[in-house]
Amino acid sequence: MSQSSLSEKENSAVTVLKRAIELDNDSRFQNSLVCYQEGIDLLLQVMKATTNDTKKIHYRQKIANYMDRAEEIKKHLDKLKEDGKYHEQIKIPEDATGFSYEKLFKPYLDQFVTEVWVEDPYIRHVHQLYNFLRFCEMLLKGPCKVKNIHLLTSLDNNGGNSQQSSSLDEIKQSLQGYGVTLELNHSSSIHDREIRFNNGWMIKIGRGLDYFKKTQVLNCHWERGKPHPHHISRSCGQLSLRSVVCFATECKIWTNVFISNSISIILRISI
Repeated sequence: MSQSSLSEKENSAVTVLKRAIELDNDSRFQNSLVCYQEGIDLLLQVMKATTNDTKKIHYRQKIANYMDRAEEIKKHLDKLKEDGKYHEQIKIPEDATGFSYEKLFKPYLDQFVTEVWVEDPYIRHVHQLYNFLRFCEMLLKGPCKVKNIHLLTSLDNNGGNSQQSSSLDEIKQSLQGYGVTLELNHSSSIHDREIRFNNGWMIKIGRGLDYFKKTQVLNCHWERGKPHPHHISRSCGQLSLRSVVCFATECKIWTNVFISNSISIILRISI
């Protein structure tokens, strides 16, 4: 590894670990644990690549300290989950960025997730359908191995029913190509917005999946109530969030079962 690449990786490790400490101090332990894991892994790569013995000792001590803290957090989270007391709130400020689906949901996805339930009354308009597709794409990226997605939403009775149905059918067919079954159900009385994973995590978002504002990149593809003549095809693998600007909303996260293996730190230091 070149010196410039080594310095770049070290800077990345510092950035991620600083974020881990910030989240830790804010009692956002689940998110901080993920950042500690990522930062430790980056620092391990730096330590292995460096030829300076003094720096190796310094990195080794830093890694040991971060691992000790990460293990403390893991034990604390496990105890809360076991007692059924884990609860977290995340407030997304108006016009905030950095709250993509990957950032929001990744800490709660693991290899045990094979089934997902989405309850959201507003998967109707073009931009909302795109958001649901983005959520599905995020699930396909792993680490989970999703096989079934259940969507409960309401029908668009304002002239957009045909578009809503055809769009969801397109997404369903696209998911089948990835070995994922999308089950569609409708309810006229649904109001609450909730996402559940079969590893026990439940997430309620005030605005559901529709907390993004239009971005400059995708603005030309979004029109409420009707598809744009040049809209992108609604098939998995074709969308990515390049810029995410959010409406203000609040996320409530909790778990209803104890999964001892959901989040584990398996890091081996080879010196």
